[in-house]
Amino acid sequence: SLRLDFFKRFESSCESCYCSVPPPKISDLMNDEDLLYFLRLKLDPNYSTIKNWKNFASKWGMTYDELNFLEHRTQGSTHSPTQEFLQRNNEKTVKELTDLCITYQRIDVLRKLQKWVEKDWPKRWQKAH
Repeated sequence: SLRLDFFKRFESSCESCYCSVPPPKISDLMNDEDLLYFLRLKLDPNYSTIKNWKNFASKWGMTYDELNFLEHRTQGSTHSPTQEFLQRNNEKTVKELTDLCITYQRIDVLRKLQKWVEKDWPKRWQKAH
């Protein structure tokens, strides 16, 4: 039947599709220099009206003292507080990070992460496996 034929074709093309790609963790996106640069550019700066790495890190349990320590340690250096906060939470999923973007209305970061999950991550995963 036509329906059975469709499913057979789908199964045979499944080797080239991304249906078996696991959801990415933050540790996976840490290997993408371009994405990491974008996240640092968007989340490192301190603006009074725009939520940044501090809000994200606080939501994931960093204490006030830890936030201050990290902020002072990275000031005037090449270290990024965003990168540090992501590194500390690298076992969390990118989905959890996109949830924070929604919570804090960081649609710019959300869109970039969604695009990465849909387009870049499957290619990267398939290359590695």
